[in-house]
Amino acid sequence: MSCLFCDIASGKIPSKKVHEDPLVVAFHDIQPQAPTHVLVIPKKHIASLLDLTAEDDEAVGHLVRTAAELSRKLGLSDGGFRLVFNCGEDAGYSVYHLHLHLVGGRKLGWPPG
Repeated sequence: MSCLFCDIASGKIPSKKVHEDPLVVAFHDIQPQAPTHVLVIPKKHIASLLDLTAEDDEAVGHLVRTAAELSRKLGLSDGGFRLVFNCGEDAGYSVYHLHLHLVGGRKLGWPPG
């Protein structure tokens, strides 16, 4: 089965990458919800948060740390930003490959959605 984010991670599909290392890839969302909207994904295919195992702890920790580092690199750390994991159809989860949204660059309302 083909996975859009696996194809982006492998370079088969071009993206506007802002970070890549052996565990994760980060790229600008093609439908941004804020001035800065970056997706951070593991290179390993993990369908959703519900599929995480103890083996994935390092990769998920690295995913979150990378998003925090990118917030500084992209100028979001002073004003603030949001990190979001969605899970399931009701949350708007449409690409079944674990991904973390890094969103900022404007005032974000609460509650979201």
